[in-house]
Amino acid sequence: MARDYYEILGVSRDADKEDIKQAYRRLARKYHPDVNKEAGAEDRFKEINRAYEVLSEPEMRERYNRFGEAGVSSAAGGAGFQDMGDMGGFADIFESIFSGFAGGGMGGQTQRRRSGPVRGDDLRLDLKLDFREAVFGGEKEIRISHLEVCGVCNGSGAKPGTRPRTCSTCGGSGQVRRVTRTPFGSFTQVSTCPTCNGTGTVIEDKCEACDGKGTNQIPKKLKITIPAGVDNGTRLRISQEGDAGQRGGPPGDLYVYLFVNEDEQFRRDGINILSEIKISYLQAILGCRLEVETVDGPVEMIIPAGTQANTVMKLENRGVPRLGNPVSRGDHLLTILIDIPTKVTSEERELLEKLAKIKGDKTVKGGQGFLGNLFK
Repeated sequence: MARDYYEILGVSRDADKEDIKQAYRRLARKYHPDVNKEAGAEDRFKEINRAYEVLSEPEMRERYNRFGEAGVSSAAGGAGFQDMGDMGGFADIFESIFSGFAGGGMGGQTQRRRSGPVRGDDLRLDLKLDFREAVFGGEKEIRISHLEVCGVCNGSGAKPGTRPRTCSTCGGSGQVRRVTRTPFGSFTQVSTCPTCNGTGTVIEDKCEACDGKGTNQIPKKLKITIPAGVDNGTRLRISQEGDAGQRGGPPGDLYVYLFVNEDEQFRRDGINILSEIKISYLQAILGCRLEVETVDGPVEMIIPAGTQANTVMKLENRGVPRLGNPVSRGDHLLTILIDIPTKVTSEERELLEKLAKIKGDKTVKGGQGFLGNLFK
């Protein structure tokens, strides 16, 4: 049975296009046959490419979500080479990560050296918020651990006072070429240099502070601003707080995914806040003034006489600020629950029986009926 494409890329079924793209970049870089010589790496790489090919195209992804592999197998099987142009950013992504791996048969394109600057990886942090923190936002301190450029060697990976030397195997190109002659002509295969692993340089004396990697894993505290009105799944982008880049490349970004804890009093419906309030049957009959709790604090409201159970009352502009426009707020909707006592005192029973007689409620006669059961 074919593996789930979302599982192959390690993303959720509601992942957006950028999440899928980032997952593909990371996995393709790890399992490319020219980089990973382990058994099964090539099959894994083909599996990753197939998953990205399907999930990166909205129409194919929709068919896959509805019908699984059966919904995309026929389309994939009959696509042919003409569909390469319809793959959106797939070809561009492949070239940007593995430029030069595909050989010289790509229309004479100039192969780019891997020894140039490389952008650092993006990082993800899941952050839990209390209900009111999500409503009103504010400043939050977080802790992360990311790669920073080594301060001893300034990212070169070489011991201070030394420099990386040009790789003699590839002459600094990061690539090696092998020409194979066949009865049909000569074919050139381009692959990553095994000596320098594609960097074009070799470090003879490694920096002791980073062990030649050029970066160190550093814990860090950050203060971030949570906008008012965020909800579960809101994603914040903190620019350049991801892992440091390689060979002078820019750092990646930090993505903070927000999750809101449930509250004992309040629930949320979009930008409205929902809660319940319980009143006595006498308060419901006669009406009253009550102090009710809102996210802004206690607020006095009037319960009209004759209020029925499950009536919904509205406190305007006491809800959640609209994300991106905190001046605009939703409402607080309160559902009225009426507390009917299971037992009453003899004095209360006498008064209620008199009231029932005035109202002509014959069900009370002889202590029978609903009120009779209530007053036992």
